[in-house]
Amino acid sequence: MQLNPILEAMGDYPLAELQLRARSLREAGRPLIDFSIGDPREPTPEFIREALRLAIPEVSQYPTTIGLAELRQAISAYLRRRFEVEVDPDAQIIPTTGSKEGIFHTPFAFVAPGSGQSVVYGTPGYPVYERGAQFAGARLDPVTLSGDFVLRASDIPDEVWDRARMVWSCSPHNPAGSVTSQDEMLALVERSRAEGALFLSDECYADVYEGEPPGSVLQAAGSDPAGTLAFFSCSKRSGMTGYRSGAIVGDAEAISALVALRSSVGVAPAEFVQAAAVAAWSDDEHAAQRRALFAAKRAVLRAAFERLSLEVVGSNAGLYLWIAVDDDVAVTGRLLERGVVVSPGRAFGRGGEGYIRLALVPTLEECEQAVEVLVECLSDD
Repeated sequence: MQLNPILEAMGDYPLAELQLRARSLREAGRPLIDFSIGDPREPTPEFIREALRLAIPEVSQYPTTIGLAELRQAISAYLRRRFEVEVDPDAQIIPTTGSKEGIFHTPFAFVAPGSGQSVVYGTPGYPVYERGAQFAGARLDPVTLSGDFVLRASDIPDEVWDRARMVWSCSPHNPAGSVTSQDEMLALVERSRAEGALFLSDECYADVYEGEPPGSVLQAAGSDPAGTLAFFSCSKRSGMTGYRSGAIVGDAEAISALVALRSSVGVAPAEFVQAAAVAAWSDDEHAAQRRALFAAKRAVLRAAFERLSLEVVGSNAGLYLWIAVDDDVAVTGRLLERGVVVSPGRAFGRGGEGYIRLALVPTLEECEQAVEVLVECLSDD
């Protein structure tokens, strides 16, 4: 069968092979502790589930692209509480079917295929920045990250800025868990505006952190978010990964363009899911409880790597631990044979070689059980 050449060339999703190996071990009866995929297993809070149940209609009808007014208002109120920013719920917010979907489709609204316009993104990073850009017909300009794995305006060469149409940042960063400071965010916003590029900030982990809460591009942009968009999600904040509920917020003109695009795609979230999201965005206590649980898991695992004298890079926010090792593929294989599933750093792109990523998704008890295996397998790494 003839395929889209882009689809044919890119192959499987980077972690698909690892998941297939893990599945074969499970089917053979091997117990596994799986740190590979960022899909936490804690129950979705009951009040969110109840909001969804109550909103399921007797007659199902299509949702609108702009979403429920109640949802946009709840997100606006959350942004006011969390970041002290004012956002017009009628012009600057659009709901998405999870942040991944929104990230993938956004380049289709702003890139002219074959024009040489590029999409800039840090690597290692979330593979969807690259994949959405490829399908939209953009030129790809990955910027290899190292050190603290924070993308800075100065990391992007002048010739790349000259052709940039979109610049992606992620804070807290996946996979490294590092946080972009407000000064660094502002520098990215200002350079993007000067070059006529859209600056896009993936902030789906904004409520998973220790210490000072990460900031938002909406704060750095000031009273006028022109040229900037922030991407949010209920997945990690509220334990709603399966609900696929997120939002894009920012530049009103860009939001209008996305409404036009998304009306053709048919990706508006179901209204009963939106009702659950209203409940989630309206409450901060459950997010704080989840944050404390992730911090407890992080502390258990970080202590194990400190015993091993292995460097834990970033990893003070977001859902992941990013560990420097000798050979990420070999370490991943050794741990898998002992029943612990982690992700090799190279699965997240160039610059990830020599690191492994652990997602804080197993239970606290399972994290404690995994420590013995980690220490034994990595003691000579």
